[in-house]
Amino acid sequence: MHQTSRKVTPAKAPAKDEDILPIALPRRRWGAMDLSLIAVFAALMAASIAVPGINVGPLGVAITLQTLVVALCGLVLGLGRGTAAVGLYVLLGLIGLPIFSGFRAGPAVLASPSAGYIVGFIFGAAVIGLLATWAVRSRWRPAALFMAAMAGTVVIHISGIAGFVFKGMSVPAAIAADLIYLPGDVLKNVLAVVIALSLHRAFPDLLVRRQR
Repeated sequence: MHQTSRKVTPAKAPAKDEDILPIALPRRRWGAMDLSLIAVFAALMAASIAVPGINVGPLGVAITLQTLVVALCGLVLGLGRGTAAVGLYVLLGLIGLPIFSGFRAGPAVLASPSAGYIVGFIFGAAVIGLLATWAVRSRWRPAALFMAAMAGTVVIHISGIAGFVFKGMSVPAAIAADLIYLPGDVLKNVLAVVIALSLHRAFPDLLVRRQR
């Protein structure tokens, strides 16, 4: 009788924890928790104007905490929900709630010198949220999150410069006027990263659902 030889496959060594990376799974649709987070961060945007702004520059656009919250929306909620939170805030302000800097409200805000920054908040949050999903999985997470926040900040500042130019300033003058706000935004991005890291440690599935 012939014996059938069986090929023995060596058992695979168990994967180490450090070899298992979180995998971002697609969110098919938003649930009640997602909608609640959008509402909470939109409310946080509105509440940020409670801290008085500092009017600087030739057009008097105020330095506020709003860019800090925009960065948080993207870093914590990601592309879809972060953009939705900032978009909801802008929409509520445009329809009449006094939640813009200086407790302003209504469509007339879009004719003000700060209009470019307000529009830029939405696109900035989108860029930050898009990059944050990658950044939170990076080996150098703090640096990657900061880079994501700075990328969104650049978008907001470009939009702000465009708003200045639309108001009649020359491009060099608009860039010079905008640079006043950059150092403060860098510091606010550092603070936003610190807060975001704390939230991601406390709630690991907040930005991406993890599969191990």
